[in-house]
Amino acid sequence: MKLYKQSIIYFICFFLFLSTAFSAIKLPYFFSDNMVLQQKAQPLIWGWSTASSKLTLMTSWDKRKYTVTADEKGKWKINVATPAAGGPFEINIKEGSNSVVIKNILIGEVWLCSGQSNMEMPMKGYGDQPILGATDAVFNSTNDQIRLYTMPMTVQRKPQDTSISASWNAAEPASVTNFSATAYYFGRLLQEKLKVPVGLICISYGGTPVESFMDEEALKAFPEINSYPSKKDTSKKISNGNATAVYNGMLHPFLGFSFKGCIWYQGESNCTNPQQYETLFPAFVKMLRTKSNNDSIPFYYAQIAPFNYGVNSPDLVPKFNSAYLRDAQRKALSAIPNSGMAVLMDVGAENFIHPWDKETVGKRLAYMALARTYGFKGFPNASPMVESVNYGGNVATIQFTNAPNGLTSYGKPLSYFEIAGADKVFHPARAIIFQGKLVVSAPEVLNPVAVRYAFRDFVAGDLFNTEGFPASSFRTDDW
Repeated sequence: MKLYKQSIIYFICFFLFLSTAFSAIKLPYFFSDNMVLQQKAQPLIWGWSTASSKLTLMTSWDKRKYTVTADEKGKWKINVATPAAGGPFEINIKEGSNSVVIKNILIGEVWLCSGQSNMEMPMKGYGDQPILGATDAVFNSTNDQIRLYTMPMTVQRKPQDTSISASWNAAEPASVTNFSATAYYFGRLLQEKLKVPVGLICISYGGTPVESFMDEEALKAFPEINSYPSKKDTSKKISNGNATAVYNGMLHPFLGFSFKGCIWYQGESNCTNPQQYETLFPAFVKMLRTKSNNDSIPFYYAQIAPFNYGVNSPDLVPKFNSAYLRDAQRKALSAIPNSGMAVLMDVGAENFIHPWDKETVGKRLAYMALARTYGFKGFPNASPMVESVNYGGNVATIQFTNAPNGLTSYGKPLSYFEIAGADKVFHPARAIIFQGKLVVSAPEVLNPVAVRYAFRDFVAGDLFNTEGFPASSFRTDDW
């Protein structure tokens, strides 16, 4: 009898334990201590609890209470109002006798930082691939006003509601050395100038084409893409090369989190199909904005740097080089409202796909954000772009935007121009800067119809505006 009573007691205790565990409040990992919420906004907070249970959220910055009821699966979500930048604050979430307190929250500016390996590349670099100036930057990185979150890499067959465990960290050497170099340099400059907390969320996966970051609905317009992971046959391997795979595992769990804008560094894995990327990339941005319920989210991206793709893929046909992908990115600017492109023609490395000067990348992205999103004035923030080309006699005259004070090659001859006539044969051309325009010609071409600049897999760009921003490679033809 005694043993029977003990068994009953153990069973009751075990049942109570299971009941408590089942009713425990669960949150996505990015709703955790040290996080940053977007200021002056209505960020969405969500999580899981007991089905149909009532929860109360209290925000310490205004002592306001919010109530929400979980659905039949236990999921709940609610918007809270955030003040101007400040902190630290807390959010207390209660359901019955259960409670969760998110501590040391800052209110400020939140940016999504995404892409493939050049965005993923941490301050410590990759094996045998350094980040220029990283040691000094990491050594001096301690700043509680910069908070970092890296979404763990994973691929999934179906959209996930939550992600692999991760945590927010304040900027300090131990956290910064493992965080995206491009994102860190971007955020560091933003925090320095805005003087408010900055939260950086890095969702990146090396070697990933843009279609892996997209959902099935957005990809319906691209029936030629058929690399979806099998949802039924789990014996088939899934990779970050599969369409929707990174979206399902890393981006979908995050969507709903309020952020000010996005920086993006990707494109290398789409270089074999640049014509498709010209429309696929804007479709990704549109999807991201739609899923975030904000059609005007600022979106600033890095044009891929020149690189000799033949080093790793000698079988690539000449047309499939980075010049065509760079040109697709250049053309996408006009298709993506409220966007900007950081040109990297001067920081590429011929035999390294990961340029080591990530500070220049981060700063150029930050210049655009500070000028266009935050209204800072009086400084340049963009590269010269072709505005028009006029042909007269044997000369092509090119006019640029973003060159208010003209162009320069810093005293060196312009080496990478080509010009062609109706026969579509390009010849090396002489290009001179004259009154803020470029005049291009070649003795072999009497009646030019097309001009190209730096249209090679790898090239060190030599054309700049006088503010020091490199011109993008370009072509005026569509051959």
